[in-house]
Amino acid sequence: MADETANAQGTAAFIFEMGVMKQAKRTGWWFTGNNNPESIADHSFRVGIIGAVLAMMEGVDPAKVALMCLFHDTQETRIGDIPHIGRRYIDVVGNVEVTADQVARVHPAVRSGVLRVVEAYEANDTPEAIVAKDADKLECLVQAVEYRAQGNTLVQDWIDTSLASLKTASAQALAEEALNMSPLEWRKKHLGQ
Repeated sequence: MADETANAQGTAAFIFEMGVMKQAKRTGWWFTGNNNPESIADHSFRVGIIGAVLAMMEGVDPAKVALMCLFHDTQETRIGDIPHIGRRYIDVVGNVEVTADQVARVHPAVRSGVLRVVEAYEANDTPEAIVAKDADKLECLVQAVEYRAQGNTLVQDWIDTSLASLKTASAQALAEEALNMSPLEWRKKHLGQ
């Protein structure tokens, strides 16, 4: 009974920790002058959607990809969202190690499941992981396009680096379309405007 209580407490604590992602902001956008960027949770949600869509287009397992996308940035509750330029100055523990610490006191099935997902994403050696990584980059590109449409003119580097890192044909095709339309195009198409 003591183990079950400890597992439940640890798992509940992990769930609360994941809530931090709703408050923590994606800090790379600060370099573009955006003082109120999306949260890590905002980003991760759309990465999951994009990942599932890309997986369907690429013919790989959308559930596996979406799960990788959901957990791909959970480590940022512990280490923050360190912009790429800042990472060169800091010795950061790897995401698998951070995740192992995060789930050390959770239910054993949760611990092994979350670790397996993060390890697969970080290994980047399966079609699903490659699609999940593309989803992360494509979401960054789409977010940059939205910020540009809102008047933020300093996002081109984010667009360029995201576009250059895409591996799958589906992600490249979606990126090209996203770059050539208004973020409100969906509204025009579906409302007949």
